Amino acid sequence: MSNRRKFLVVADDTPEFQAALRFACRRARSTGGYVALLKVIEPAVFEHWSGVREEIARQQRQEAEAELQASAEYVQTETGLPPEFLIQEADSTRAALRHVLSEDPDIKIMVLAAAVGGRGPGPLVSAIAKEGVKWGARKVPITIVPGDLTDEEIADLA
Repeated sequence: MSNRRKFLVVADDTPEFQAALRFACRRARSTGGYVALLKVIEPAVFEHWSGVREEIARQQRQEAEAELQASAEYVQTETGLPPEFLIQEADSTRAALRHVLSEDPDIKIMVLAAAVGGRGPGPLVSAIAKEGVKWGARKVPITIVPGDLTDEEIADLA
C-alpha cells in the first residue's frame, strides 16, 4: 500500500469532467498525491461470433486508452506525475467504481463534478445522493465540485 494519496476521477465525455480533473490535479499537487483516471466501457455484446465480440472489445479498449491519453498530458503538467489509467468493462459506472474501489486501497478520494444548468447534478452525482456510497467494505470520501468552476476558483479552493 502506498503512502501517496490517489485521487480518482471518472473520465467521461461530460463537460464537468474537465472541472473534476482540474480540481483533482490541484489537490494531488498540493498534497503530494497523484491522479487515477477511470474509464468505463460497456461490455461488447455480440453473441454469435466470439471473434467479433473480441474485436469490438479490443477496439473499445483502444478508444478508451486514446481518450485517457488525451488527458494524460494535462495531468502530467499539473501534477508532475503521469496519471494511472483504470479501464473497466462494466454495465454501469457504479459497478465499475464498486470494483475499482474494492480492489485498490490506495484510492483515498473520489472527485466528481456536478453538472450545471437546469439538467440536474448529473447521473452519477444523483445516484450517489439517492443511493448513498456503498463500495463494499470501503468508505471513500467523495468531493463534488461545481462543474463550472474557473481555474482561478479551483486554485483558490484546492
